[in-house]
Amino acid sequence: MTATPDRIVDIAIGFMGAKQLAAASRIGLFAALAGGPQTAAELAAKTAHAERQVRTLADAMNALGLLEREAGRYSLAADSAKYLAGTGDIDLTPFLSFLGDISYRQWLGYDHTVDSDAAGTLELDEAGWADFMAGVMTYNALHAEQFGAAFDFSGFRNALDFGGLAAGFSLAAMQQNEELTTRFVYAPGFADSIVEAASAAGLADRVSVEEGDTESTAPGGEHDLVLLTHVLHRFDAEQNRAILSASRGAAAPGATLMLLDFFLDQDGTQRAIDALHAGEYFNIDGTVVYPVEEVEGWLAETGWAVDRLVALPGSPRVLVATAV
Repeated sequence: MTATPDRIVDIAIGFMGAKQLAAASRIGLFAALAGGPQTAAELAAKTAHAERQVRTLADAMNALGLLEREAGRYSLAADSAKYLAGTGDIDLTPFLSFLGDISYRQWLGYDHTVDSDAAGTLELDEAGWADFMAGVMTYNALHAEQFGAAFDFSGFRNALDFGGLAAGFSLAAMQQNEELTTRFVYAPGFADSIVEAASAAGLADRVSVEEGDTESTAPGGEHDLVLLTHVLHRFDAEQNRAILSASRGAAAPGATLMLLDFFLDQDGTQRAIDALHAGEYFNIDGTVVYPVEEVEGWLAETGWAVDRLVALPGSPRVLVATAV
């Protein structure tokens, strides 16, 4: 096969598409198309922006596959209709705002992170932290949606959700199975948000909430399902061994463990979203995306047998293991 520069150039200019996506979302381009196809002039009027800029954005989104274009009229592709137009269950607009306004600026210092191996730190005011949390929790909601779609939870009855950041994963499982109850054991400060989310979903009567530091708490119990969602990357190796050991101590023999996180791998081609988040996490706050073989070693040491690794679209992967 003859080598061409296409791939290199596409990667090198990728930030341009990301910034154009953020701008298109910010001015309401996708929402303006929720009612049907529009011309660039019509979109310019709806978004109150110059037609030249709107056409550039619309053409870029068409080139990237997020808009269809026919006879000079633009329309939503299926994914942008579901996740960007404000008409679906999840609107990724806050996540795109986080990436464009906070993450992108932090990446401008990535050379220092690479050269120094020093963890990045975010310096935000109160409004900035609010935008940060809105973006992160929106992305979490997407992960929970994909998690719920990927697994059958009908066989479980008694779940432990340990050390996570949001209730959505367990709620997605419980919405599948009316006999499933979940015990949340989260770090102090999260209890109210769990109760609010469970109440909003109509599941408060099947939820219990306890507080305890994730790296040192031993929940105990005989659970048939244990969830660790977005936990491992926030702790070091020794702490993660302790967390997995405590999880095993709370699991009945044969119970299922689901570890949701990004992982580096040893496949012929690394899954891109995981490696990109390895850079993002360390550059943002020094948290670590671990090699999957290292995590599998911790699991073997703490009484778990690895079953499979499941990739979620646009989201992390889930390492599934069984209590032995």
